[in-house]
Amino acid sequence: MIDGKAISISLFSGAFGLDLGLELAGFHTVSVVEKDRDSVKTIALNRPYLHESAIPRAIETISTQDLLLEGGRVLGKGRALRPNEVDLVVGGAPCQPFSTAGKRASVLDPRGSLFMEFVRVVRDIQPRFFVMENVKGLLSAAIRHRPINQRGADYPPLEPDEMRGAALQVVLAEMHELGYKVVYNLLQAADYGVPQNRERVVFIGSRDSESVTFPLATHCQSGRDLPKWRTLRDALTNLVEQNPEFTPYSEKRLKYLRLLKSGQNWRYLPENLKEEAMGGAYKSGGGKVGFYRRLSWDKPSPTVTTSPQQKATDMCHPVELRPLTMRECARIQTFPDDWIFCGSITSKYKQIGNAVPVGLAKAIGTYLYSLIKGDKPPGKELVEQLSLFPL
Repeated sequence: MIDGKAISISLFSGAFGLDLGLELAGFHTVSVVEKDRDSVKTIALNRPYLHESAIPRAIETISTQDLLLEGGRVLGKGRALRPNEVDLVVGGAPCQPFSTAGKRASVLDPRGSLFMEFVRVVRDIQPRFFVMENVKGLLSAAIRHRPINQRGADYPPLEPDEMRGAALQVVLAEMHELGYKVVYNLLQAADYGVPQNRERVVFIGSRDSESVTFPLATHCQSGRDLPKWRTLRDALTNLVEQNPEFTPYSEKRLKYLRLLKSGQNWRYLPENLKEEAMGGAYKSGGGKVGFYRRLSWDKPSPTVTTSPQQKATDMCHPVELRPLTMRECARIQTFPDDWIFCGSITSKYKQIGNAVPVGLAKAIGTYLYSLIKGDKPPGKELVEQLSLFPL
């Protein structure tokens, strides 16, 4: 800590959702790295003190000395920060290589991805802790995908990098090489008061091998032992928008949405219209629960995506015939109402959908901030598999 402040450096910052949560927990972000032009405009507008680092730049082009110099200037030190003065490095390397959506062949070796830039910065700066978040698919992703029709008795056994979880093993091995004690967990945002059903994999590394785990849940689905999960109604109550921003549905989509009520999807359409509405997706596999979906007031929102009007992940308002507005999506992601997003409506949706929910980030930050202050906060019990590479 410096002058009583817990210091954080942010990588792959996006619209600052993760950092906002950490800020609410007591951390002070002194440098950001993000290459999306609208995202850095969003950061610079809302946090002018970060104007020097809030410029479009690729992490591959940034030296760790640059980050330490920027941090020193933000704090008015007249010198670069020293590595042992940085409490936390955070970020989520772009998730596409680990995604299980779309073409499975897109799964890539983490050692050839931007994940290694995150590792580089941690190695050079040696913060007390690091936090990296990613998509749930990382837990099961292979490095190299073998098509299903090339498996079985007539084919050679799967190679190690074709096995489920191979990408995760590489990630953990690279983190272990840093000399950090690392734990990971799949966290449900709704368990931390976020009105959204959203799961993210979170890694926490401790330079000094401290006994680190994850914050205890504050909410639960049943409502028996903790307050019940917050709902879409909770999220949108008292939201007043003078000029709501959203992309209207086409008349073709509205033809079917008009026939549905809150909490319903394409399965509730008249039988003679289901195939017409779904087109080629009608005979495809999968649950298809997101098609022509009208949200329910009394459940958490589904995962906010980068485009709420996409056919397969529809987020139609429970009552009105429109997708959720940009600000409604921001509410669900627990951004404060005074947080201004820059760019086109498409860009704003993308920034919001890609963000870590602020409430989830605050829970993680509060737990780590307590550790930094010397407290011993209660945390989740870790199972054996979460320490595959003990120091």
